[in-house]
Formats: sequence, structure tokens, C-alpha cells
Amino acid sequence: MKILMINHFPLEGSGSGTYTKNLATQLAKHGHEVCVILPENTPDFPHYEGIRIHPVHFTDPLHPEAATSEAVDFNFPCFTTHPRSTTSFADLSDQQLEQYCTAFQEAIDFEIESFSPDVIHGQHVWILPSLACDHGVPLVLTAHGTDLMGYEKWPHLHAFADRAIEDCEKVICISEDNEELVRATFPEQAHKIVRRRNGYNPDIFKVEDIDREAVLADHGVDARDRNVILFAGKMTRFKGIDVLLDAAAIYEKDLPNAITVLAGDGEEREALERQARELGLGRVFFIGNVSQSELARLYNSADVSVVPSRREPFGLVAVEAMACGTPVVATDQGGLPDFVDREVGELVEPEDATDLARGIEETLERALTDKDWRKRIAAYAESNYSQEVILQELVDLYESVGLVGHR
Repeated sequence: MKILMINHFPLEGSGSGTYTKNLATQLAKHGHEVCVILPENTPDFPHYEGIRIHPVHFTDPLHPEAATSEAVDFNFPCFTTHPRSTTSFADLSDQQLEQYCTAFQEAIDFEIESFSPDVIHGQHVWILPSLACDHGVPLVLTAHGTDLMGYEKWPHLHAFADRAIEDCEKVICISEDNEELVRATFPEQAHKIVRRRNGYNPDIFKVEDIDREAVLADHGVDARDRNVILFAGKMTRFKGIDVLLDAAAIYEKDLPNAITVLAGDGEEREALERQARELGLGRVFFIGNVSQSELARLYNSADVSVVPSRREPFGLVAVEAMACGTPVVATDQGGLPDFVDREVGELVEPEDATDLARGIEETLERALTDKDWRKRIAAYAESNYSQEVILQELVDLYESVGLVGHR
């Protein structure tokens, strides 16, 4: 099978990018041909075995020297933020939006002609999949949730999302909450919805015997005789990191050996660092963006992983942490209640620092006393959310709607 994937972001640094990379990697591993069209703002972008990458080039204003000669003169746009771009779709002028669409339209037209895909899998109910309509190639979409946030915020871009979902064969929703939002936003297209779990890359996220002190020392953190509470993700408001810092002001008093490590970056980082200083937090460490392989080492080093989001369409970081055997404390909203419970961690109320601190303290105590808990958590993740396990469900979806060989 030949699958053309289209994503609004690079394959590193966002949930949809990780989703696409995991899926493309596993499809290629199982003998399928995969091409991915995506934005890039550096010629030094990563390549992946067995995956054909077609970059559309943009310019990072912080590193204009890295732009290729064919790059458009602005950075790729986002719904919230990305480690390599803080430009939002709302920031694009009419001329820039036209340039954006033209550049991707050329890439899509080229790959439909030369790669000749059996199916197009568009990430997000948004702009780029709409450019793949009317080519005679069946289209499947995955709604990631940030696209629905964009739809709510930017009515002037509705026509793109409306066209994409009207033309597609199926819309994949990655959680119950995600499905409810798609139904509410696009009620006339609700018959196209299918639910499919999100999956993690088992080649990266797994239980490993590592030297916790050495791993944290690489990031300038002294973890000797410490309990590690970890957050990983974009530093944007809907991730709720400010609530975690308020919780840290509570649990630092009760847990004298606990440190809080924040991995990630984004437009909120400066404000969050200021908040930590104002709260007098002495054991909170901002370590910036890390690679997927390094993130797996951090999960294996952590006693508790925290997902304090105000809104989380699925929560892949929680599944990745679980795959490494790390218990998860997460907010009881979005896609997180689909798989976070007392068996793997604790659900807490959103926007409630006191409840979050309670959940972290209780989970840490259990993690330190139940020596087999990490093994059970990892086994649950592997059995239910490994990309290896759920890949065939997607292939069956392609085939069930007649997507193979019916162009």
C-alpha cells in the first residue's frame, strides 16, 4: 500500500508530528510505502528509514541563515506554539496565506503524480488536507484537537476545514472527548467518524535500566537522593504548567526530597520561569526541549509523570511515560480519562493546584512502596497502546472503505 501523509508541522516537536512519525515508521516497517509532506525551516531536518520526506521550506526569523533558497520568507504557522515556530495561523497576512497554500499545493500535486498514493492521510481537519481534495485519491483525516481549537478561534479559515471534512472518507478521532468535539463542530459529517487509539513508538519508549543521576546530570540537575516529578510538553497555556507550579508550592513543603523537572519550551516559558521565582520554588528545573530518545531516558528516571492540561485531546505523553513504567498524574478531562486511572496513576481536577498536589503526593508514595507497579504499568501500555498493536486497525480502516487501488 502507498500512503501519502500530510502534516502541518515537522515530525519532531508536536503531538501530531509524533503521531505521524510513529505511524509512518511502523507502516514502512511492515512493508508499506510512505511519503510525508511537511514544513521545515532548516535544511538539516531529520530523515527516517523507509520514509520519503517532502519538505516545504520556511524561514525561521531567529535563524534566517538556515533558510534554503526556495523557502518562503516567514515561519510555518501553528495552532498554539512549536519549538521551532511561534507564528500562528492568525499571524499570516492574506498574501502569506496564499504563499503557504501555493507552496503546499505544488508539493501535493507533485507527490500525487509521482508517488501515486493509494490513500492520503491528512493530519488535522484544517488547511493542508483541503488542498488534496479533487485529485481522485481517497482522503482520511485525523482530528488532533488543536485543529478544533483553531476552528473555534479563526472563522476566516473555516472554508479550508469544511472542504477537507466534506471531501474525506473517514475522520479518525483519537479519544471520546475528541469525538464529541468533532460531532459538535461538524454535525453533518458525524457519520464519517471512527475512533482509533493513538499509539506510541515501542522502539523508543520502553522500560530501561538507566542511571538516573547521570541522566539528570546531563541537564544540570542534581538528582542524588531525590524523587523526580516530570512534566514534558509544549509550554503553552492549555498545558496547565502554571497550575503545576502552584501545586509545587504545596508539595515542596510536604516532600522535601522532591524535584520538579520541566522538559519543553514555548511562548509561556518566560512567564512560567517568573512564576517559579515569585513562588520561591527552589527545586524546579526548566531543561528545555529534548529529543524523543532523551525523553524516554527522562521517563525512566522519573518517579511520577504529570499531565496537568486544561485541555488535552488525547495525551500521547502520558502513554509514552506509561510505556516506560512511569505512573501518571493527569487531569480528568479530554482524552486522558480514556486510559489514566488508579491502575496506572491518578486523575485530578483541572485548574486545581491543591488536588494536583494531592495526586502527586499519593502517587509518589505508592510508586515508592509498590515495587512491581512500574512493570504492570508498562505491560498495560504495551498491550493497549503500542503502535505495533494498533497499526493493523488503521490498515483495516483504509481497506474497509475501499481506499486501496480505487483512485
